[in-house]
Amino acid sequence: MRWIVFGVVAVVALVFEVAGLASLGVSGGLLMAGLTLFLIGVGAAIAGRARWAFIASRKVGGAVAIVGLIGLAVGTVTAPPTSPTAASSGVRPSAAAPSSTSNEAAIAAAESALAAAEANATAASGTADSTTGLLSDRAAAAAAGAANRTSALAALTAVPVKGRAPKTGYTRDQFGAAWQDVDRNGCDTRNDILARDLTGEAFKPGTHDCVVLTGTLAEPYSGATIAFRRGQTTSAAVQIDHVVALSDAWQKGAQGWDVARRAAFANDPLNLLAVDGPLNMAKGDGDAATWLPPNRAYRCAYVARQVAVKVRYGLWMTQAEKNAIATILTTCPGEPLPDGVVAHLPAPVPAPAARPVATPASRPAPAPAPAPAPAPAPAPAAGVYYANCAAARAAGVTPLHTGDPGYRAGLDRDHDGSACE
Repeated sequence: MRWIVFGVVAVVALVFEVAGLASLGVSGGLLMAGLTLFLIGVGAAIAGRARWAFIASRKVGGAVAIVGLIGLAVGTVTAPPTSPTAASSGVRPSAAAPSSTSNEAAIAAAESALAAAEANATAASGTADSTTGLLSDRAAAAAAGAANRTSALAALTAVPVKGRAPKTGYTRDQFGAAWQDVDRNGCDTRNDILARDLTGEAFKPGTHDCVVLTGTLAEPYSGATIAFRRGQTTSAAVQIDHVVALSDAWQKGAQGWDVARRAAFANDPLNLLAVDGPLNMAKGDGDAATWLPPNRAYRCAYVARQVAVKVRYGLWMTQAEKNAIATILTTCPGEPLPDGVVAHLPAPVPAPAARPVATPASRPAPAPAPAPAPAPAPAPAAGVYYANCAAARAAGVTPLHTGDPGYRAGLDRDHDGSACE
């Protein structure tokens, strides 16, 4: 695939060169070469992964773009002055000389070919969108389904995916008066969050340590440190951001709530952070698909907090938003939901039970054969009788054994079955 795409890039570069040389000579060739290098370098610097152009990093891509700009500048300086048009000189343009319109068409075609080549190379993986670099719908669902069940990535499976509802009827007042004292501690929510997120804070006397006058913020969205000082012209430097914007919540389920629930949502510390004022204004009501903190080190915690808020309040996400969040959380798959939020995930599908392997029934071992009963001692042969062993010896039949003719117990003094030994 890389060689095919490289061939496309080479052909496009050649088209540029031919068009430039044909129209303006060497200067045109420099212009077209510079434009080619500039487009490739900028594409690599933006994508950061432009392997189709054999550029390994954004730095190299930036260097290629600078070389292209130099080529454009040199070609522009050395280009000959524009000749009179055919209408003013009365000379009919030669059919062999390409017009400026044809050059523009060639450039547009080349740019389209380059964009198509990069799109095809990225889409070949089947995991990311070719223009945004985000996970595809299928890849985002697979990543969430395979994640540890206690992680923010897995919690995405508990958030419904729907389209954004109309913003019709939304006003800030739909979420109650700003900065209420919902926890009844005597301080409004803004001061509660300032006291939570600032360090070294000082309070206004007589407010029972409620109104924050000064403090230092380790600002999460930029990674900078901001000195907060309350005042008409200074307070806006630190603002309290709704991590899930109120307008975004309105379009993803909150318009069906009553005012009390919306007020609780607007004042929930889970959904609030003290942040840089200008960055908060730049975010507006964007979700993760349209705005992320410039501080990349904080993005995992940021989107995990958005997931936690939507889990707690049953809000939904758009598919683009879910894909953006899944893409970030795959870089930190163990990132937990903050503040002890627990997502009720679908029960895992059990693996099919292994079928038992049938084994032939074992035959019982045969019972041992009973020992044979001892044979009864044979009765003495009838008609043979020896009065004593001398008579038996005289008859030449000694020793007599049990069963022999003439054997009897009276002759077997030691009763060993052998008489007259």
